Amino acid sequence: MAHIFKSFRDLSRPQWFAILELVKQSTGVSVPELAEDLGMSYMGVKKHCVALEKLGYLDTWRRPKQVGRPEKLYRLTSKADVFFPGIGDDMVVSLLEAARQIDPNAAEKLLFSYFQNLHESYRAKVKGNSVLDRATSLAKYRESLGYFSHCEYDPDEGLRILEYHNPLQALFDHFPTVERMELQIFERILSSPVERTVETASGLRRYRFDIATL
Repeated sequence: MAHIFKSFRDLSRPQWFAILELVKQSTGVSVPELAEDLGMSYMGVKKHCVALEKLGYLDTWRRPKQVGRPEKLYRLTSKADVFFPGIGDDMVVSLLEAARQIDPNAAEKLLFSYFQNLHESYRAKVKGNSVLDRATSLAKYRESLGYFSHCEYDPDEGLRILEYHNPLQALFDHFPTVERMELQIFERILSSPVERTVETASGLRRYRFDIATL
C-alpha cells in the first residue's frame, strides 16, 4: 500500500485530479482544451501538466496538423493506474490460476458463471425501448461502475460506446475468453451485434464498442 499513499501525496493539488480525469477520458488533450474545460488560464494548466509530467503521471506526444506546428498533447502513463478502480487483480488472477491447475477448465467455468450473474445485474439496471436508449443506459450504468463510459452517435460512424478504463483488464490479459464474455453481455443487453476494438498508447487504453442499429 505504500506506493498508493506516496501517489496521493504527489497529487496534493485538487486541480491535478481534475486534469487526470479529463486526460483519462481522451486519446490525448492539449493545454488549451484542458484550460477551457476547467475554466482555468493557459499558464495555470500548463504549470500543473508540467508538474504531473515530471512526477511521471503524464507524458506527451505531438499530433500533426494540416497547417502549422504539430500540437502537443498530454496523455496518462501507466503510473496513473493506481488512481482508478480495480478488482484486486493479483489475488483474483492467482485464485483462477490455482483453479486451472486443479482442473484445466475450472477458471473458464468460474468466469462464465460470474459473467452470467453480471448479465442479470445489467439487465436489471439497463432500460430502453430502442438500441440507442439501451446503449445510453448501459453507458450510464458502466460509468457508475468506474469504466469512464459514454455513448456517442455520429451519422457517419454510427452508434458506439467509448470507455477509458476497465476494472477487469487483468482478467482480459490472463484469460482472453473473458473479452468475448463481456461482449456477449453487450449484445444480449442491447439486442444488437457489437464489435469491440481496443486502442493502446502509453498508459491509455480506449475501448470502443460499435453497435449495429439496423
